[in-house]
Parts: sequence; C-alpha cells; structure tokens
Amino acid sequence: METDMDDGCGCSEVIDPPPKDKTLEGAEHVKESSPLASKISPSVIDNVRELLECPVCLNAMYPPIHQCSNGHTLCSLCKPRVQNRCPTCRNELGNIRCLALEKVAASLTLPCKYQSFGCIGIYPYYSKLKHEAQCSFRPYNCPYAGSECTVVGDIPQLVAHLKDDHKVDMHNGSTFNHRYVKANPHEVENATWMLTVFSCFGQYFCLHFEAFQLGMAPVYIAFLRFMGDDNDAKNYSYSLEVGGSGRKLIWQGVPRSIRDSHRKVRDSYDGLVIQRNMALFFSGGDRKELKLRVTGRIWKEQ
Repeated sequence: METDMDDGCGCSEVIDPPPKDKTLEGAEHVKESSPLASKISPSVIDNVRELLECPVCLNAMYPPIHQCSNGHTLCSLCKPRVQNRCPTCRNELGNIRCLALEKVAASLTLPCKYQSFGCIGIYPYYSKLKHEAQCSFRPYNCPYAGSECTVVGDIPQLVAHLKDDHKVDMHNGSTFNHRYVKANPHEVENATWMLTVFSCFGQYFCLHFEAFQLGMAPVYIAFLRFMGDDNDAKNYSYSLEVGGSGRKLIWQGVPRSIRDSHRKVRDSYDGLVIQRNMALFFSGGDRKELKLRVTGRIWKEQ
C-alpha cells in the first residue's frame, strides 16, 4: 500500500505543448500502434524520461522547460525556488526555453502511472497528466476522518486498513440502528465520533457521525459515503432518521464518493444535520447527556 498519492510538484498547472511545426503535426495523437511508437525501444524511452525529470523536484517536466547556458534543464515551478540559478552548475538561468526537449516529449507515448492498479492505457506525453488526474484506477485516500491519515490504495486495501489500523466497526447489511452517547454535549472540538463501514450489494459504505462548529453553534451531522467513484455512487440512495419525544427528522440522499473528502461533504451539509438544542430535546432527560439513536437504510436504485 502506498502512502503518498500526489507527486508533490504542483504539476496541476495548465500544460501547453510546445509550438507545433509541420514535423510535429499530430504528434500529440500518437497511438500505441503507430510506427513511431513501435520503433522507439523501451531503453530509449527510459532515457528520454530521465532527461524529462526535473533535477530539483524529480517530477516530469512540462512546458515551459527551462535551461541554462550549459544546457542543464529544470521545470518552470522550480525555477523561482532556485532563485534563477542552475542547480547543477550555478550559472544564471535567464529565460532560455528548451524547445528541443519539449518537442521530443511531444513524440512520446507512455503508460499511465496507475498501471499497477489496473490501468492499461497508453497516452501521449502531454495528455498523460490530464488522464491521470481523472483515471478511474487512481488510488483512493483513506476515508477515516479521525486523523490526518495519508494512506492510499484501492478499495480492498482500504477496507483492510480501516479494520486493522483504525479498528473501524464493520457490518454486513443495508440497515442500521446506532446509538450515540456523549456525557458533555456542550464541548465540541470538531471531533469525529464514529465511523462505521457497511458491506451490502457487493459494495462498501462509510457512515459518519460527528459534532462540529457551525458559526458559533455546535451541530451534529450524519452522512454516508460510497467507497468507489461518483458514477457508481449514484446507483444508490440512503435514508437517515433521528427522533425522540414524539418527533423525528428524516434525511434522504445519494451517498457521496470517497473521492470527495470527508471535510468537503461535511462542510456542504450534505447529510442529516441536527442542531444542538434539537439533539438535546431528542435525548430527553435533563439535557446534560446526548443520547441520539440514528437509524437508516441503503438501497440500490432500479
């Protein structure tokens, strides 16, 4: 299981291929079966990929690729970091652009970096980054919200990780009935109280319940996330219900994919939101202890 999903170089900038000339017309649409692709040996491709690696951040370089007067290259993001000095020879960089290397890159087709996760696509160099940003095989971030966990992986890996490392409760079935108790409901520290994983319909779902601050007032929220992509999440719906003293609140919605972070879902209030006064009313008694029972079910849309 990997522990770092991002390359860290900030290569999410808009990438403009080098200016095209007649010899490069159509180079960005090279396919795996093209004569150019078949004539380039793997060793040559590896050598070119090494040339396209920035010596500072070690990530792939995209236009504009800068070079010093001695021909040493680096990416545009690292140029200001080295104070306009070549990290190899310490000469001043100036504004020399390595168009030759940019044109060589335009002739390459490379496999997706998530090949080990199952992606079999081969992409032109300048299209590869865009594909990888939305590749359906890219690993998922750990959905556990109680800590800043950096673990990433596919769904089976994350399920095992949640069970073994975070000790998350695992349940089979599409219905649930949970009771949440807190001795001092006046203390809210953005703490996640509960994460439960449900297995049903051959899929996994994460049920979150927590307290957080909304302006000056603490509130409670429960919501469901789907362990998979958004397109598949839309095939399911869920309902949540909380109540007491003859009253109840009901929420119905579509689970959000774990591609959306826990914080993003929570801060959009996409779930069952319970104001503290209402939560204490549902709890009954002297309102000194929070006692909420949340019930719900998950179903697959026809």
